[in-house]
Amino acid sequence: MPESTPNVVGISVLKQNGLDVDALLKELIKNAAVEFTAYYYFTNLRAHCTGMEGEGLKGIIEDARLEDLSHFESCLERIYQLGGILPNDATEFIKISGCEFLQLPANPTDHKAILEKCLKAEQGAIVNWNKICQMTFGKDPVTYDIAKDILAEEIEHESWFLELIYGRPSGHMRRKYAGERPHTKKHSRALDMA
Repeated sequence: MPESTPNVVGISVLKQNGLDVDALLKELIKNAAVEFTAYYYFTNLRAHCTGMEGEGLKGIIEDARLEDLSHFESCLERIYQLGGILPNDATEFIKISGCEFLQLPANPTDHKAILEKCLKAEQGAIVNWNKICQMTFGKDPVTYDIAKDILAEEIEHESWFLELIYGRPSGHMRRKYAGERPHTKKHSRALDMA
């Protein structure tokens, strides 16, 4: 008769390394919810970038939007490897994110307000993924690799929105194609063009 709770060496080793796997899972699931919800809201915000100026903004928001989808997918496998599971109810999952602030501004085509919402989302993501990097550094190289790659893209996204709002040069180079995700490509295959 099989054991009801299997011995998962991949988790046991992390616990021996001093990692609180349950706390990590809670953070990973929250971050997955944030990335999934940000993808949804960025889709809506991008659609409201109207007019000539809006056309230029759509490309930047599109890159961030598709990379957020990649971030969501990048951490899913790890959640399940660590014994976690996503909520069955999508509304519960979205509530975990706390991303209600990404809803359309009072004036739904106010480009600056849209960009400020995008910036706030990226800055929150930097804090969230940095926390996971700190939790896993030296204890869980697999999760650390995923988190540091997502963090690198979130930092790029922040710099793009800082440039657009404040004129602060970002060194931003356009992606070769929307959803290129230079850092997380190895963790998420759903957006592959080939």
